[in-house]
Amino acid sequence: MNYDALLVLSFGGPEGPDDVRPFLENVTRGRGVPPERLDAVAEHYLHFGGVSPINRLNREIIAAVEAEFALTGVDLPVYFGNRNWHPMVEDTVAGMRDDGVRNALVFPTSAWGGYSGCRQYHEDIARARAAVGDGAPQLTKLRQYYDHPLLVEAFGDAITAALHRLPADKRAGARVVFTAHSVPVSADAAAGPPSAGGHLYSRQVAEAARLCAAAAGVPEHDLVWQSRSGPPQIPWLEPDICDHLETLAADGVDAVVVCPVGFVSDHLEVIWDLDTEAVEKAEELGIAFERAGTPGDDPRFATLVRTLVQERTSGVTAARLGSEPAFGTTVDGSPCNPGCCEPPVRRRPA
Repeated sequence: MNYDALLVLSFGGPEGPDDVRPFLENVTRGRGVPPERLDAVAEHYLHFGGVSPINRLNREIIAAVEAEFALTGVDLPVYFGNRNWHPMVEDTVAGMRDDGVRNALVFPTSAWGGYSGCRQYHEDIARARAAVGDGAPQLTKLRQYYDHPLLVEAFGDAITAALHRLPADKRAGARVVFTAHSVPVSADAAAGPPSAGGHLYSRQVAEAARLCAAAAGVPEHDLVWQSRSGPPQIPWLEPDICDHLETLAADGVDAVVVCPVGFVSDHLEVIWDLDTEAVEKAEELGIAFERAGTPGDDPRFATLVRTLVQERTSGVTAARLGSEPAFGTTVDGSPCNPGCCEPPVRRRPA
């Protein structure tokens, strides 16, 4: 296929205090989230001056990808669009049309399957094209990349570096704990096409954790979850990272390395839920705590993006290590398979 651009598509985040509440209203629109919950989450952003790092981090990724393309002869301009905050994907796709782009690839800043990790990006693509209307470019989403060798290598090296930052007398007994964003159990059950048996998201995360632990030479590890939200009566993937730290302390563990394998960059969920709340919990429990870095600022990440592009443009063999499927490549926002990653049912509050 002949492609003429790459769109980096992400979640978006506020870049000042006045952005926080409108951004959160965009994120939760149609979900019946009570105002007091938005107020609580807003405080997380305001703790950091009302600025989420996600837009800055994505711009840095884009700059690295542009440099990687220039060095390797990939002649594609790179655009940036978001689901929930500026630059909004609808505006970006309109600009792509005005620039003469007709057939673009889309790189999502999520490596995963599932509704939030994959299908919602398809919905973003379809919504943006519908908003632009006539002349909107064709948009082809790149595949899920949870097991890309370069992603695994970067996380493996980050785990090793974090282990070495622990006090020397605690390294041998340190526990490596992987985290990813929790989702409702029902959403995980619906993740992937029905033929794949469901639970694709948690299966991919577990496989990624296994691969990254092996890359770091770690014989044993734990997988836990973070950043849950929503009504307490709805079951989400567990255990939560802070609850797990209490379990480890009760078992006599006095040092941990936490690897946020579910995140490509240090998003707010990382710097609040791990670098703030989990650190405070570890200090309370007397556990030495180090957090492994995320791969977005590693030079290998830009190379990863380039190889995903070349799988489509040049027929390069897909670089994969995992045993779980990697879907996600469709055109103009169509789902990967019938019934794949069905969106959750939104219930009005009683």
